[in-house]
Amino acid sequence: MKTKVISAKLDRVASQLLVVFALDTAEKKQPAKPAIKLLTANSGVAKATATILGSGEFAAGSCDTVLLHAPAGCKAERILLVGLGKLTTAEVRKAAGAAVRFAKPRKLRELSLAIPEGLDAAAATRALVEGAYIGDFDPDTYRSDRKDQSIEQLTIVAAGGVKEAPLEAGLREGVILGEAQNFARSLVNEPGNVMTPTVLGQKAAEMCAQYGLSCEVYGADKLKELKMGAFWGVTKGSQEPPALIVMSYEPKGAPATPVLGLVGKGITFDTGGISIKPADGMEKMKYDMAGGAAMIGAMQAIAQLKPAVKVIGIVCAAENMPSGTAMKPGDIQIAMSGKSIEIINTDAEGRLVLADGLAYARQLGATHLIDAATLTGACVVALGMVNAGSFSNDDETYRHFTDAFQISGERFWRLPVEDDYKEFIKSNIADIMNTGGSRWGGAITAAMFLKEFVEDTPWIHLDIAGLAWTEEQKPWMAKGPSGFAVRTITEWVRSYGK
Repeated sequence: MKTKVISAKLDRVASQLLVVFALDTAEKKQPAKPAIKLLTANSGVAKATATILGSGEFAAGSCDTVLLHAPAGCKAERILLVGLGKLTTAEVRKAAGAAVRFAKPRKLRELSLAIPEGLDAAAATRALVEGAYIGDFDPDTYRSDRKDQSIEQLTIVAAGGVKEAPLEAGLREGVILGEAQNFARSLVNEPGNVMTPTVLGQKAAEMCAQYGLSCEVYGADKLKELKMGAFWGVTKGSQEPPALIVMSYEPKGAPATPVLGLVGKGITFDTGGISIKPADGMEKMKYDMAGGAAMIGAMQAIAQLKPAVKVIGIVCAAENMPSGTAMKPGDIQIAMSGKSIEIINTDAEGRLVLADGLAYARQLGATHLIDAATLTGACVVALGMVNAGSFSNDDETYRHFTDAFQISGERFWRLPVEDDYKEFIKSNIADIMNTGGSRWGGAITAAMFLKEFVEDTPWIHLDIAGLAWTEEQKPWMAKGPSGFAVRTITEWVRSYGK
């Protein structure tokens, strides 16, 4: 998608589709009739849209749309009005995605988005571009009748006289983050017979070579050398070899500390192992490497945004399969840290690979850690598909994270990691069990397990199981992989490099 930003009068913009945003400003106490405010002061567009705005047919709710052909007094062939539920960058991002998804099936390949008034113009520009890229992604890669409906040209339009330099910066960031999120989505979208651990390592290495990052991809011998017994235990049931992916970003002039460690779960297909999952819905388990994909996508964005901080990205990639060599319930695995783990359920494999990934990040010098994983169904039960779960052992580190998701627009809810929960994962035979042994507090006991392997290192854990895959088509996003957490992880890293 070619993107540009211009400063012009909206009614003078020649475009296949000019997108203008509107907001219902009626007071909640008097909701009988909407009071629609057009978020532009352009008189030509105001006149062209006055009739529809005054008709009551367009409520201007979140992602509501109405199309006007041949608007009088305007050079655009069409005007699309898109509603905002609230005047926020998060709503603007969604509305831009909705505009793109409106245009795609109508064979419109070029559109112009007007920056809505009332927001910081640079932040709004970034949100518009991010939303457009997210909306442009479709998962129908393997359909024989697939038709490329991608948007070819996107123009961001600012009111006449606005300085374009800050908008250019916002546009650049939006492109970088939108492409990184879509790259992560493309990795998750691949089926398990294509996206093996080896291929995931290849894709990560190709990305790193393209954007100037260092990358090493190790196999089983390295896991044995590092004594990664937890990671190795998960890989034993599959004929596909594991991949330990290590990406490094070391900008010139960056301070010695902090060093940020990004660790992602990369289970390219998860059957549950010997504790096999039900058949219903198992086809979606190709998405169990979404945490790893988020880290690869974030590293792509970091390489281009160039924050002044050192970053190590680690993805622990494997298949979790049942076979005669697979790990069994009751087995004991010795993690890289030396802790012994009693395996209660082989479907609690993500925390095992992360345990060794987190320990390795610390060994490589990481002073602050963040991990992402589609870790527990329990987190989806707790928070649904609205917020992802977040956990931290350090309030200052989490403050950086809060600042990050306020910029990214992604939603997280912090859950506790208090010592009382450690009782649930105590083992009679080993140091720790890999599950709490009951359904209660499952997302928390999983986090408590990981906490054992970060020790006193400042750390954040993201359980993204409910948001890494969009179950239903949204007005602003296709059903399928979402690329969730790429933007927030990137912003968290940038907060240390400012």
